[in-house]
Amino acid sequence: MKRNIITGFLFCIVFLVGCSNEQTFEDFFHQKMKEMHKGEKSYSYSLVHTELNAVHEDDGIAVFKERNNNQEEQIYIAYLEKEGNQWEWKRTRGAEWNTPVKWSSMNQPPYIYSGAISDSSIIEVYAGDEPAKIINIEDDKSFWYAISPIKDVIVKMVKEDGIEEIIEEINYEELQSK
Repeated sequence: MKRNIITGFLFCIVFLVGCSNEQTFEDFFHQKMKEMHKGEKSYSYSLVHTELNAVHEDDGIAVFKERNNNQEEQIYIAYLEKEGNQWEWKRTRGAEWNTPVKWSSMNQPPYIYSGAISDSSIIEVYAGDEPAKIINIEDDKSFWYAISPIKDVIVKMVKEDGIEEIIEEINYEELQSK
């Protein structure tokens, strides 16, 4: 009788420990990427930056690079939230280097502004009053993002010589010359 009680108790402990293993942020991210691109040939991605509890507890940001079938590289930012014990992919924005689109923002809270930088003289970026995190990707390629409580803010870049420049979302002059 005592042996059955001890065996039952140990089984319960093992069962509860097994149930408490929540999926990590990175595990969920990689699983979702495999699901979204299942069967695609010549597709690759790499996770370059994560930030947990970015806006509030139980959320996170993932910055990742992708190469598609044409071998063109793009960089993305994804916002994820944990609902209960499960991560949920909420929103994604993408960018490319050397394009007329200089930055973009997520159109629902949290408002995450982001963009690619291919000018090494840019040392700071602001979305409204919020300073951006700048992530060095490779050589002269960087990616920035800022989380703002305000929609439709002015984006400003500061160069190493101290010059500040307001950056429009789209550079229409560059767009017309392509």
